[in-house]
Amino acid sequence: MSEANINLSDPAAVLSLFGPQDQYLKLIRKHFGVAITHRDGKLKIVGEADAVRHATSLMESLHQRAQQSGGLTRQEVEGALGNGAVSADGQSTSPTETSSEVHLPHQQRKIKPRSEGQAHYVSSIRRSDLTLCRGPAGCGKTYLAVALAVEALKLRKIRKIVLVRPAVEAGESLGFLPGDLQAKLNPYLRPLLDALNEMLDYDQVKYLMEHDVIEVIPLAYMRGRTLNEAFIILDEAQNTTSAQMKMFLTRMGDDSKIVVSGDVTQVDLPGGTTSGLRHAWHRLGGLRGVSFVTLKAKDIVRHRLVQDIVQRYESPSATPDVAGKIGISQVEDREQNSPD
Repeated sequence: MSEANINLSDPAAVLSLFGPQDQYLKLIRKHFGVAITHRDGKLKIVGEADAVRHATSLMESLHQRAQQSGGLTRQEVEGALGNGAVSADGQSTSPTETSSEVHLPHQQRKIKPRSEGQAHYVSSIRRSDLTLCRGPAGCGKTYLAVALAVEALKLRKIRKIVLVRPAVEAGESLGFLPGDLQAKLNPYLRPLLDALNEMLDYDQVKYLMEHDVIEVIPLAYMRGRTLNEAFIILDEAQNTTSAQMKMFLTRMGDDSKIVVSGDVTQVDLPGGTTSGLRHAWHRLGGLRGVSFVTLKAKDIVRHRLVQDIVQRYESPSATPDVAGKIGISQVEDREQNSPD
């Protein structure tokens, strides 16, 4: 028996090399008849000497290809194994700023904007260091931002994803929730985890969180930090104060990207407190590298009734006939001009 080791210092490399649900790893194991395990950043290959040598060479080649192109496809792995599949042409699969599809590690999961407003949102995030987005529930503010963060991790444009939410009570009392601090905070962070679990396999999410590649934290825990090479998302930003928003935005380090999203019609702050999202929207107008996107009822992609419900709440005095005609989508993308 022989053994070989490959160093994988970047935990995100495992996502590309192993494939969704370890599909690529299983192909390689079966093809060479070797055992392959991963622990503490090291890939260990055990088997007959020739098989280990060939498997090690293949894994190193695939690792290098994944680093260059931002990921692997099943066709590339099969082609490298020589089982008759057509291998990739080696061209980069990195999306452009105008590309609408979001590229995820899981090849069977495709995410595309489903409205004009969402397409503007995606392109704004890709080209801007800071994107502020406001819109009603169900228009994809959080979901698309998380998808783009996963894409950036896959393409190695960043080293870390940080998902942040303010722990503001929406009519319920945090103190009376059962459990320890983590259990109390979990309901506030759950929507971000739900989005992640739709884009990555459970084991991948668990692994990346254990290795601090993905972090889901309350806003208060951001104070004093500087985040380099990170994709940082602040969800429910309407429930921040102006001081909290300033604290959050100044966490941005080198080669980082921030997305701030919220619904300014659902503010749970005490009466008389200015929403940090509203304040930042006006304060940051005209700054280079900052984009402003407004999504409306037409961009909602949940159940059909959600659009109608949002329209009625936005126009409470409207009659059924009038309310049915409301809902024209508008997108404000004013990178250079001050927003209203």
